[in-house]
Amino acid sequence: MALWTLIGLAEGKASTSWPRPGAPDGQDGVLGMPRHDPASCRDGCRDCAEACPTAAITVRSDGGLRVDYGRCVVCQLCTEACPTGAMRTSSDWAFGVTDRADLVWSAEPESAPLPAGTARQRRPFRRSLHIRHVDAGSCNGCESELQALNNPFYNLHRLGIFFTPSPRFADLLLVTGPVTHAMLEPLRATYAAMPEPRWVMAVGTCAVSGGIAGGGPACGNGLEGVLPVDVFLPGCPPNPAAIIAALLMFLGRMPQRARGGRLGE
Repeated sequence: MALWTLIGLAEGKASTSWPRPGAPDGQDGVLGMPRHDPASCRDGCRDCAEACPTAAITVRSDGGLRVDYGRCVVCQLCTEACPTGAMRTSSDWAFGVTDRADLVWSAEPESAPLPAGTARQRRPFRRSLHIRHVDAGSCNGCESELQALNNPFYNLHRLGIFFTPSPRFADLLLVTGPVTHAMLEPLRATYAAMPEPRWVMAVGTCAVSGGIAGGGPACGNGLEGVLPVDVFLPGCPPNPAAIIAALLMFLGRMPQRARGGRLGE
C-alpha cells in the first residue's frame, strides 16, 4: 500500500460538509464587502466616494451616496476613509445574485423576477452542471480561487459540478476578467458553440463591471453589452465559498442572500 494512501486513511476525510449548516466554509476572518449604513453618514462628507478607485461609491443628485457592489474591489479604502463608520468592514462575501440591481444598495430591495420558464429549464441541471471557464483578461486572482474549488477541502465534484474543456459539453459559461478587446471574439465564439439551454456567470468585479481596468484602452466594462448574464458575483477575487454559493443559488439548491446590496440571514 502506498505511503500517501496510509496517510490519507489515518487523517480521514479532508472535505468540508459545507454548505450544510454549521460546517466550516473556510472563510473565517476573511474580509467581505464593506457594509453601508447611510444613517451614520455625516452631511456633506464625501471621503469614502473620493477614496473609491472604481466609482463603486458615488454621490447622488440628492446628496446621498449610491453604493454599487458590482463595482467594488473590496479594497477597504472606503472603510479607512470614513470618519463615522457609515462604511465599515464586514465578512459579507456571499454576494451572488441573478439580478444586477441587487448589487446596488437600496433601502427597499426589489428583485426582478426570473424570466418565465427559467426554473423549469434549470431543473435537469440541479444535480449535475458542466462549466466552461474563459479567462477574458483576468489578473489570475479569480483563477487562483477557481483552482481551489477542486482541492480536497472544497472538492467541487462532490456537488455534481464539473469544469469541462469544451464549450460543446458546457451548460454554463463562467467568465473572469474585464473582457479585453483581444478576448472579445473568442468569448463570443465560445458562447456560440454551447448547446441550448446555456447560461453565463460573471465571476469577479472585473467580469461584472470592468473593475480597476474597466473602460481603459484595452478593454470594456466586463460582460456588460457583450453576453446575457444570468449570475453576477463581484469580488476581487470572490473566494471559493462565494463561488460555490453562487453556483448552488443558480441551481436552486441555495437561496440568494444578497438583496438590495445587503445580506439577509
